[in-house]
Amino acid sequence: MRKTLIALMFAAALPTIAMAMPEGAGPMDGSRHGGQMHGMHGKGPYSQLDLSREQREQVRKIMGEQMHERKQVVDKYLEKLSPADQKAMKDEMAANHKKAEADVRALLKPDQQKQFDEIQKKKAERRAEWAEFKAWKAQQPQKAQ
Repeated sequence: MRKTLIALMFAAALPTIAMAMPEGAGPMDGSRHGGQMHGMHGKGPYSQLDLSREQREQVRKIMGEQMHERKQVVDKYLEKLSPADQKAMKDEMAANHKKAEADVRALLKPDQQKQFDEIQKKKAERRAEWAEFKAWKAQQPQKAQ
């Protein structure tokens, strides 16, 4: 049980850590990889393949499906944990996410920080709208009866 919890926390935290890693840090400092960061925007891991627009779309679709499948696996094992462990894991993941965002924000220049804050505000608004929609949708079958 403990190994599963640790593995799930690691799997969930890894993308956040990778995105927060500054350029030039770690074993892939760019010396063997053309000096490029492999982030989600701009130059990606397949940037050197000179992909056509259609190929990029297909790769993006495959990667999106893989991310969705990974989330389903994490959710499947998360359901097997006790409610207390589920809450502890979610709280720890949220805390790690907030710390990574704060670390990224600290790296930015003041004008970038303003833009970052605006992006975060929009994300929070979208999350609130989504939560409101999910609550509304959950009530719909009850009203139909």
